[in-house]
Amino acid sequence: MEGLKYELVRSSRKTIAIQVGTDGAVTVRAPRRCKKAVIEMFITENREWIARKKEEMERKAREQERKRESLPVWNEEDYQMHRMMAGKVLQERVAFFAELMGVDYGRITVRDQRTRWGSCSAKGNLNFNWRLILAPGEVLDYVVVHELAHRREMNHSDRFWRFVEVVMPDYQWRRAWLKTNGSELMAR
Repeated sequence: MEGLKYELVRSSRKTIAIQVGTDGAVTVRAPRRCKKAVIEMFITENREWIARKKEEMERKAREQERKRESLPVWNEEDYQMHRMMAGKVLQERVAFFAELMGVDYGRITVRDQRTRWGSCSAKGNLNFNWRLILAPGEVLDYVVVHELAHRREMNHSDRFWRFVEVVMPDYQWRRAWLKTNGSELMAR
């Protein structure tokens, strides 16, 4: 594709692949011994897909920016108040569900994270994103149950999901809500 800027990454892979990042940057991954002409031909054959994907990423970036601009302006006091509220609510919900699930846990920390809603360390320490306080209570509860389930299964195996489902039979809609609406909360 003439004039297309892209990063070429060669590795031991067997096929050529194209990725368009959230910033619109194009990365082409190719086998080490693949000829440049073959790569260029592959890019040309996929130029319409690349253009569509770049437009999609640009549209998503504009939507995110509009959402961010439409949010009310908060000062540091607002953030601190929400973090404190999140800490209090999360402490209560973790204690409730831990007893219900028959698991223990270590320290609970509320963080300002941009990519995660929660995590559980091997020692049982739980980390949660303060933005969970902005989600519906049922969604916050899902994240709590998800992290506490890691006290029994430190993976996302079938057994892990069955354990989550025993405690929260409708967890799937809560998880879907977070996937659909989570970026809005992260914009905060």
